[in-house]
Amino acid sequence: MRAAPTILHLDMDAFYASVEQASKPSLRGKAVIVGGLGPRGVVATASYEARRFGVHSAMPMAQARRLCPNGAYLIPRFRLYQAVSEVVMGLLRELSPLVEPLSLDEAFVDLEAGGTAFDSKSARETGERLRADIRAATGLSGSVGLAGSKMLAKVASEEAKPAGLLLIEPGTERELLAPMSVRTLPGVGPVTGEHLRRAGITTVGDLAEAGEDELVRMVGRSHGVGLYRMALGLDDRPVVAERDAKSVSVEDTFDVDLHDRVRIRTEVQRLADRCVQRLRGSGHSGRTIVLKVRRYDFSTLTRSETLRGPTDDPAVVREAAARLLEGVDTTGGIRLLGVGVTGLADYTQEDLFAQSMAAEAEAAAAGAAAEGAAAEPHGAPEPARPGVAVGPGVSEGPAEAAEPAGSTGEPEPVPERRWAAGSDVLHAVYGPGWVQGSGVGRVTVRFEQPGSAPGRVRTFRVEDPELEPSDPLPLVGQDAADTL
Repeated sequence: MRAAPTILHLDMDAFYASVEQASKPSLRGKAVIVGGLGPRGVVATASYEARRFGVHSAMPMAQARRLCPNGAYLIPRFRLYQAVSEVVMGLLRELSPLVEPLSLDEAFVDLEAGGTAFDSKSARETGERLRADIRAATGLSGSVGLAGSKMLAKVASEEAKPAGLLLIEPGTERELLAPMSVRTLPGVGPVTGEHLRRAGITTVGDLAEAGEDELVRMVGRSHGVGLYRMALGLDDRPVVAERDAKSVSVEDTFDVDLHDRVRIRTEVQRLADRCVQRLRGSGHSGRTIVLKVRRYDFSTLTRSETLRGPTDDPAVVREAAARLLEGVDTTGGIRLLGVGVTGLADYTQEDLFAQSMAAEAEAAAAGAAAEGAAAEPHGAPEPARPGVAVGPGVSEGPAEAAEPAGSTGEPEPVPERRWAAGSDVLHAVYGPGWVQGSGVGRVTVRFEQPGSAPGRVRTFRVEDPELEPSDPLPLVGQDAADTL
């Protein structure tokens, strides 16, 4: 907890619907509902005009149409929402380097880290100025909460809706929270809320009075301790500028249940490709493939398969998803399918091979060099064969290389070697460590392919140094294919 309300939480008001109203003057002042328009679609966002009819997010679209038959029903335009979000997030980053986005329309800001606020007065002025800047730049309204902790700042912005600002003065937290419903606190969903209600605990004040020991007995130690601290207004979490993605997934709900097994497999393949596009777009790879299946009776199954290492290869994800589908009974009909990737990393399986192969190559070269030195009376080995690489940021001409043990004379350069593997263009460099007659060496490969950083270099062990430009590269350690 801070002594000053310098943590700001911004929550844009009915964001998707408000963006649509701002871009189409004919929709202003009217009930706008954004979401899936099919019979099984759900509401993503409803404007405040639509909320007067009882429409709210996550409601089935069919129910929304019954409540508000004259509303404007629109499919989401995520590219437009992303563009507007970037404008809003840019205004937040002008206030502080510590901005923690939670979604397209919501974020925490550490005003103290940016030097824009140190007390209640400067924090309020900053919040009011931010709301005015957002209105001027986008035509949209946002609600602002200011407090000494993230939890309280979020509670404050919710209380300020719509288009308001609420500042919680340090020292007044318990007084403000006491009459609020327990559902106000993060992590208290319908199940926990009902469990607490049956025990006679309906407000945050009731939680504080129950005490930590009683809450631990009711909901377990981890959850009970957290609930008690939140009831007292205690929260020491910092604002984190970078939030690591935990998973990437896509899913589709079908207007009519799918029964055809071939069609179901086709949809899984399509979802796998879309998932990989998002995965690559985020600059990640993943190790665990997840298949989600919701059947005709609304029962939902998830199946997962963990690979040996991270990947962003669409073929690998498609094959894994197909294997997972084989274990699911779809005879009754399928209403939803989803494919996801978890266990995210910023490297791929090839990087893992590069690390292990480089170590193996070093050991093999050292062993072969020792053999060459022992056999020197029968004739010294030929000199090392350095390579030439042509690519962005790589100079042409022979690369300098250390001579192997027992070698005499200057190393002899070899011609440029270039291989193409499908759509991937590879530039290869023969590195130091070749020993005549050993049959084992190293090759350094510069990858120029989609999804790889320009000029990325990886070292592999190869079995045969006597390769022609038309020959494949036999890379030891590849499981499915030993060549590129």
